[in-house]
Amino acid sequence: MKAFVAAVALLLAPLAAHAACSATDFAIKDFKPVPAGARMSLKGTLVNNCASAAAAQIRIDGKDDSGKVLQSKQVWPAGTSNIAPGDSVNFDLGRMFHPDPGMTTFTVSVADVRAW
Repeated sequence: MKAFVAAVALLLAPLAAHAACSATDFAIKDFKPVPAGARMSLKGTLVNNCASAAAAQIRIDGKDDSGKVLQSKQVWPAGTSNIAPGDSVNFDLGRMFHPDPGMTTFTVSVADVRAW
């Protein structure tokens, strides 16, 4: 019986390892920061390249010319909904940032992943 349980565990281990999604399973496409006036636009698309449905939290940093982070926000673009494999969700986080003439560049990254 112990041998059977061990054999089943070894067979299922690769499946369990692939079931969880990670930050590298998500891609951010077409990120277009437009820091214009009182209303900036930080649009992009979050794509799930994982084999299972999951959600990703993204982080956007607004930086000055020297690379110093002036403002940073983290958000779940799909809320508490999972994104199906191969699907995407659009986002625009410009309204979350306060206009600052010192912010000249923006970076975006996947900060966290989970399945709801």
